[in-house]
Amino acid sequence: MLNLSKKILVAIDGSPQSDKAAEEAVRLASAAGSRFKSKVYAMLVLPGMRTPSFTDFFPAPPVTEQPDWEEKRQRIFYVVEKAAKEAGLTLENRVVYGDATEEILGFAEDEEISVIVIGSSGAGRVRRALLGSVSAKVAMHARCSVYIVR
Repeated sequence: MLNLSKKILVAIDGSPQSDKAAEEAVRLASAAGSRFKSKVYAMLVLPGMRTPSFTDFFPAPPVTEQPDWEEKRQRIFYVVEKAAKEAGLTLENRVVYGDATEEILGFAEDEEISVIVIGSSGAGRVRRALLGSVSAKVAMHARCSVYIVR
């Protein structure tokens, strides 16, 4: 049987590109109509590890344990939460630590995501040439469709 409901993963980081990607992800999910419910996953990948390693002499607490975290979280997830609520869609927020490309691809495979929506790189040409772009790496290695929003 053909399943028109989708699982859509949108990578967000609070940048204008990720806000556009969030709006596009919600638009894609709501395009199937109310008959075929789609689910949107919003993922924020923070660099590093949740717990400090033994090589850290004076480890700082993880971002999610700092006093101003809730305010930052609300600001980062604001656009996707508002758009999903207005569209009447199911939204699940995820905050993970690690390499952005690996976390996005791993989650997409584990959850059998239909499409990944990601903003285009905000990095300059030199930085992108040296480090590579997360959106380009995701597009090259994902097993599902990838929608890059500019």
